[in-house]
Amino acid sequence: MTSTEHTTVQGATAFIPAQASPYQGDIARYWDQEARPVNLRLGDVDGLYHHHYGIGDVDHAALEGTADGACEKKLIAELHRLESAQADFLLDHLGPIGRDDTLVDAGCGRGGSMVMAHQRFGCKVEGVTLSAKQADFANRRARELRIEDSVQARVSNMLDTPFDAGQAAASWNNESTMYVDLHDLFAEHSRVLEVGGRYVTITGCWNPRYGQPSKWVSQINAHFECNIHSRREYLRAMADNRLVPQAVVDLTAATLPYWELRATSSLVTGIEEAFINSYKDGSFQYVLIAADRV
Repeated sequence: MTSTEHTTVQGATAFIPAQASPYQGDIARYWDQEARPVNLRLGDVDGLYHHHYGIGDVDHAALEGTADGACEKKLIAELHRLESAQADFLLDHLGPIGRDDTLVDAGCGRGGSMVMAHQRFGCKVEGVTLSAKQADFANRRARELRIEDSVQARVSNMLDTPFDAGQAAASWNNESTMYVDLHDLFAEHSRVLEVGGRYVTITGCWNPRYGQPSKWVSQINAHFECNIHSRREYLRAMADNRLVPQAVVDLTAATLPYWELRATSSLVTGIEEAFINSYKDGSFQYVLIAADRV
């Protein structure tokens, strides 16, 4: 996969896949420059660095402490636990995976889910991201864990990956589908997956029953420079690309505790209110969709 070098207005350099659109170039620069404490401090808990949110009930007993510093440290550990629980839930839906299989993480971020997948299945995991900074981080962590022969991140467009047709036993997107056209994305997953292979996504999507994207969804789009799709668009694009849904799980209620806890932490980014309000008014949903390649 060839890349081209672009210099941003601020002078920072980003290495962008040659096939990337101008918008994808903007996204590569966005993530190359991103260094939010919420992504780094949570990963420092155990070395798994995620770029997604959490699910599950908060363990309030684990948050009990006497000193303010101790309370904040426990809160960060609890947020991280919920994020890892989300990744575990995604991996639960990949189906039977053998040690000789290859998995593909499209939009792999700093590689937390790839490490978890290898630790669970013992197989090879390939990730792609537009961000050279994220890929370097993920590959450095793989070397530190001595799993670099099995876990690798590449700077690549997820719509045009360097993998062979039918190479992957399973693939996934974890909160990365809002940066691409869904038909193009699912066409590429369908190409890379073997027949019978499993595709899984966990994503936020706007609820068609609400009518149109709400003001909260628009705020989320603006904050992350993304384009959130409707739930209906996911199912339609999958059907058009030989991906047959086997499970659709509404995780909206399961993710609310994470957001309500995060809103009380020192790691707030200003977008917490939009997530909480949109989940509560029904305009935004958090879902898992698992589909088989036919």
